[in-house]
Amino acid sequence: MEKKYQKLKARLQEISDLNSVNALLGWDQSTYMPPGGAPARGRQQAIIGRIAHEKFTSKKIGKLLDKLEPWAEALPYDSEEASLIRVTRRNYDQSVKVPAELIGALTEHATVAYQTWAKARPENDFEAVRPYLEKTLDFSRQIANCFPGYDHIADPLIDFSDQGMKAESVRAVFADLREQLVPLVQAITEKEPADDSCLHRSYPEDEQLAFGWQIAQAYGYDTSRGRQDKTHHPFMTKFSLGDVRITTRTKENDLSEALFSTLHETGHALYEQGIDMSLEATPLAGGTSSGVHESQSRLWENLVGRSLGFWEHYYPQLQAAFPEQLKDVSLDTFYTAINKVQRSLIRTDADEVTYNLHVMIRFDLELALLEGSLEVKDLPEAWHGRYQSDLGLQAPSDVDGVLQDVHWYSGLIGGAFQGYTLGNIMSALFYDQALQAHPDIPAQIQQGEFGTLHAWLKDNIYTHGSKFTANELIERVTGGPLTIDPYIVYLKNKFGGLYAL
Repeated sequence: MEKKYQKLKARLQEISDLNSVNALLGWDQSTYMPPGGAPARGRQQAIIGRIAHEKFTSKKIGKLLDKLEPWAEALPYDSEEASLIRVTRRNYDQSVKVPAELIGALTEHATVAYQTWAKARPENDFEAVRPYLEKTLDFSRQIANCFPGYDHIADPLIDFSDQGMKAESVRAVFADLREQLVPLVQAITEKEPADDSCLHRSYPEDEQLAFGWQIAQAYGYDTSRGRQDKTHHPFMTKFSLGDVRITTRTKENDLSEALFSTLHETGHALYEQGIDMSLEATPLAGGTSSGVHESQSRLWENLVGRSLGFWEHYYPQLQAAFPEQLKDVSLDTFYTAINKVQRSLIRTDADEVTYNLHVMIRFDLELALLEGSLEVKDLPEAWHGRYQSDLGLQAPSDVDGVLQDVHWYSGLIGGAFQGYTLGNIMSALFYDQALQAHPDIPAQIQQGEFGTLHAWLKDNIYTHGSKFTANELIERVTGGPLTIDPYIVYLKNKFGGLYAL
């Protein structure tokens, strides 16, 4: 059995390396590739994606799993061997249901769709990308229909990213959260708006990038296994556990753009860099779900990076980096500015209190698209309608409307957005557990020390990679199921204090 297990690992390593090559091509497309390379890049990624898919869904992998599963069942559930075979079997059973030709066609289409979106967005040209989005919707339905027996057509797509979650269960969590958030948003926005003008002075790009990079390293980001580059829409990507990269974007008149994008993507990268190296090049060598992954980016960006204690340490350094811009700005003014709550149009710029309302809008719209109750041609109008009804705002154009997020223009429609809100909920859940284990963490953050928090997260979450589902991980860490309670307590305590509620 040990020889068969090593044979399985060798095959999985080859597939992992192919997927890493594809990820490298995707990173290049989003950072340095000239626009003219899009058609060829689509072909290149499609070929590699198809080869990787064919290798993974081969009968040889299936036969090895058949022989190894009885052996694995006798091993401890959390052992590397049992976990690898269990997770590989789940992934295999999913993958064999999707034809390789469909994967290749989707990959090629997504590459061209992304490049079209990157050009169409600044030109406010939804019509240019609409045909691609219609084709993406068709691909999304085809993928979902490879898994008959679902309750909702979005269920298979959601399960890809957040195993065990369905449209109905996500809607239930969102309904509970909305019930708490709407009155909180109302109470805050009735108060005098915070003055965030200090964030919108002229901040040179190089200094912005240098300051964020400094904090990323202080958090524990290993620069011998990572780097940062600029892109249209910030992301983290991994080519191996020894090469985990982040991206950011800058605005000269918005200090928070690059800074918090960097802290956010650093959170994702810390998760990947913290996975046990013995899991390298296996299906276990990655975050276990989009929600758990997002919990780490939001934890480091918001619960740490927007806390008062954090800035009691770092604000003097920020003032030293931008003496002219911040010389007349107090810590209290700056802290209030970076935590300003307001109804806004852009999800990625949204504050902690309103952010999830943006996610819920997108989640509802993509369910409607998949169901067929909303057509792509009517999507911009539906988008504007929801923002008017939910946030009382009307985007002046589609640039800040339906064109603002990259997700639908670079992948599938369905299965991506729910992870953002699940991640927010989990961020407070995990941080609460870390504080129970180490009550001195806030005092350490106040001194610019993050080692205890990082080590706790690594030991309890990162090191396991994908051994456990999100629900299993939550149970292991907290002793109970997913709950919104710590997240609501966190929001009410923090913003109740900021806005004297």
